[in-house]
Amino acid sequence: MLIILPESAGKTVGVKAVGKLTDADYETFVPQVEAILAREGKLKLLMDLTEFEGWEWQAAWDDFAFGLKHWNDIEKMAIVGDARWEELTAKIGDKLMSADVKQFPSAEIEAAWTWVKS
Repeated sequence: MLIILPESAGKTVGVKAVGKLTDADYETFVPQVEAILAREGKLKLLMDLTEFEGWEWQAAWDDFAFGLKHWNDIEKMAIVGDARWEELTAKIGDKLMSADVKQFPSAEIEAAWTWVKS
């Protein structure tokens, strides 16, 4: 499940990934985020991956397609989680994307919110 967090406001959007993501999760999530993009322009995105357990095959494709389509629509991205791959994803993303991308351990989620909002 992909949940837009209540701390979201304006162009700052927090998303929590819970469990194993499905195609149905993206069918709900993508229109919500695209509506925010249409209204606000480039987003500041916080991705909370502390309860993320991976993707079903179609959901992985959905995630990839969303990322390609909106590659330049993200101004900043905070990735929150404790897995090593999340840290590596942030480092690679920061080099490849025009967005500033930074990883925060789960214990530092408040710092992640402060950073992404700035």
